Amino acid sequence: MKISVIGTGYVGLVAGACLADMGNEVICVDNNQEKLAKLEQGIIPIYEPGLEELVKSNVAEKRLSFSSDIDNAVKLSKVCFIAVGTPQGEDGSADLKYVFEVAKSIAKAMNEYKVIVDKSTVPVGTAEKVTEIIKQNQDYPYPFHVVSNPEFLKQGNAVEDFLKPDRVIIGSNSQKATAIMQEIYSPFFRTGNRTIIMDVKSAEMTKYAANSFLATKISFMNEIANLCEKVGADAEMVRIGMSTDSRIGNKFLFPGLGYGGSCFPKDVKALIKTGKENDSEMSIISAADSVNKAQRKIFIEKIFKSFGKNLEGKTFGVWGLAFKPKTNDMREAPAITIINALLEAGAKVQAYDPKAMESAKFYFGDKISYASNAYEALEGADAMLLLTEWNEFRRPDFERIKALLKSPVIFDGRNQYDAERLNSQGFEYFMIGKKTI
Repeated sequence: MKISVIGTGYVGLVAGACLADMGNEVICVDNNQEKLAKLEQGIIPIYEPGLEELVKSNVAEKRLSFSSDIDNAVKLSKVCFIAVGTPQGEDGSADLKYVFEVAKSIAKAMNEYKVIVDKSTVPVGTAEKVTEIIKQNQDYPYPFHVVSNPEFLKQGNAVEDFLKPDRVIIGSNSQKATAIMQEIYSPFFRTGNRTIIMDVKSAEMTKYAANSFLATKISFMNEIANLCEKVGADAEMVRIGMSTDSRIGNKFLFPGLGYGGSCFPKDVKALIKTGKENDSEMSIISAADSVNKAQRKIFIEKIFKSFGKNLEGKTFGVWGLAFKPKTNDMREAPAITIINALLEAGAKVQAYDPKAMESAKFYFGDKISYASNAYEALEGADAMLLLTEWNEFRRPDFERIKALLKSPVIFDGRNQYDAERLNSQGFEYFMIGKKTI
């Protein structure tokens, strides 16, 4: 099938490459010429495991191409996926200007029946607005249907998630459009169809509901962990006790620094905003958002409690900058809040991340030092801060760490290490949800 994917961010690029890998002819459209030139050379602007290989192989097989000509791409395509960004507005709502601009361009380019797919994360009612915009901007009233097809990709595992999805949700009010979407996704379900068909508005809501529930689960566990720390309980033992209940499960139940990235913070705020607009207060989700913001402050207070609030002359070695492992994305990363707090208190920061060093320069510029490896970040530091749980940080050389630090102090925002072992080696070890021995 001939498909266009408009937008080459995380969602658009992954979707385009994966759809091409299933034999479709896919044109990925973007208005950034420099980005397109790099993509054509196989240079991927984001770090996502498996994506570079997928793009290169499908470009080589001429199933995947890149273009800035949206008019031509739409004319050649039977299905047009809208996968542009929906950044958070000042009031917390999703900014849909890019979605609507694309809708206008699609309307002008239409030359026959099209299925228009909202792949971007958009609030309830967006498909209706996109439909109206297309109708108003068509030069000729070609038939079309707008479908909601929310993405459920985890950064760091996005390619695998797309190729082997838990489920595919198709929000459609048209049997014809539904049949076309089912045809597109049928190759992804060789072991059983996990496509869920529903109305458009329910599909739009499902994306926000799913992300907000997972965000709430994270905040709930962090709140329990903070109480555990105060009463002397062990949050890890509590987590294990909870996670073995099949009704709860073990995912998104690890205490830490809270959620970040491009989805959870934005989607939670957008759903809260939608609730306000419809006179339906989202109390639980609002609380999850508040707890998430507070979690980083609690970690910062641990540092202040040990070193004082005036950190002039102190240096901190930071391991991890990305909001999670297997990505270079720093949007809403806990590291931003924590490092800025340290800088404001007069401290120096030496940081290292396996993939997010260039991303960090956008946020910090020359305010911090960038180490070439993890251990270099600790040279002469007063304490080590673990902020992202990369695999290469899991089993470090603690004797080497101790020798590099001025004092053997570790603040672990991800509960990666064995407290008893570190204490026996002379470290002062701070974690989430457990009293420091």
